[in-house]
Amino acid sequence: MSETSKTLELFPAIKITEHSTPDDCWVTVDERKIYDVNKFLKTNKDLNNIDILLNFAGKDITKELTNELITFNSLTENDDFLIGYLATKLEEEELLANKNHKVEVDIVSNENNKETFDSTTFVKDLPTEDKLSIATNYKKDFEKHHFLDLEKPLLMQLLFSDFTVDFYVDQVNRPRHFGKKSAPLFGNFLEPLSLTPWWVIPVVWLPVVIYHFSVAWRNQNHFLTIFLFGVGVFVWTFIEYSLHRFVFHFDNWLPQNNLAFVIHFLLHGCHHYLPMDPNRLVMPPALFIILCTPFYWLVFKALPLYWAYAGFAGGLFGYVYYDECHYWLHHSKMPKFMRKLKKFHLEHHYKNYELAFGITSWFWDNVFGTYLYNDSPVSPMKYE
Repeated sequence: MSETSKTLELFPAIKITEHSTPDDCWVTVDERKIYDVNKFLKTNKDLNNIDILLNFAGKDITKELTNELITFNSLTENDDFLIGYLATKLEEEELLANKNHKVEVDIVSNENNKETFDSTTFVKDLPTEDKLSIATNYKKDFEKHHFLDLEKPLLMQLLFSDFTVDFYVDQVNRPRHFGKKSAPLFGNFLEPLSLTPWWVIPVVWLPVVIYHFSVAWRNQNHFLTIFLFGVGVFVWTFIEYSLHRFVFHFDNWLPQNNLAFVIHFLLHGCHHYLPMDPNRLVMPPALFIILCTPFYWLVFKALPLYWAYAGFAGGLFGYVYYDECHYWLHHSKMPKFMRKLKKFHLEHHYKNYELAFGITSWFWDNVFGTYLYNDSPVSPMKYE
């Protein structure tokens, strides 16, 4: 099945209503894809019951196609008559605010357009990267799973939900794609606090690394400082694995409590629910300070002062590398020697979230038996 890349314009809903006459007829499918019916009819003049199709001018025909009330399947069999995408409410607000600006959407479609991608279904083979940029149909997802409405503030929905623990854990670990923007978490003035661009991490924490390393460098043997720095980096890899497995994924110990759902969602559930969100991939500095403080206290209590400076510098550098590596595993074509690591981590999201807890390496997964192999099972999906 060959694939061809195509760039199409994004249209607001009002634009569809402007093409709702027999002489100027557009229809939508899946409330997303826009087809030019007049162009279709010009190349299919021998079809019967043309008036049936024209009756749906300016409307969505998905239900009619499913119920076989309209038999013009050749309309959607390829991209010849596909002219654009229908914008979601968020896209209309944020992308179409400037009416004089044309917004284009890159899509990848196959030649007969029959294959669809459902990110909420765990798969044995990792989806191709182009599929990881396909936005979830929010309305259909909510109607099917009855979990969270991606167009409304997520935390309030969780706080006042009647979800069971099993249902919440099942659904929050099944990925959705919101697109290039971020889904609303708070829906108010707190929203910016939940968004952290990737570059914030090195800007905030590398100066701290340099300071601690320089203090150790000035006050003790240089070789010892470098050695302890390396030990700190290695210890971080164990902390990284342990935090991810036992703190971020405390799924099996989650109580039946809506506040616990909110805490779980803020810590890591949001990332599994929306794994390709570019603004919620690295840890906000405020949250990292809370998690880091006990380790900082322990290091400086347990070690001689300048040993502690060197070891903590290494551990903090390991964290910076971890967070940046995590971002690029999701959003970059990695160099050849890191592609296996990218596959390993993305399979944690799209194949089995109970395995593959290492981010910067799979060393500790091998040690503790959580390595994700090609023949490892997919995570069970209990609720459809």
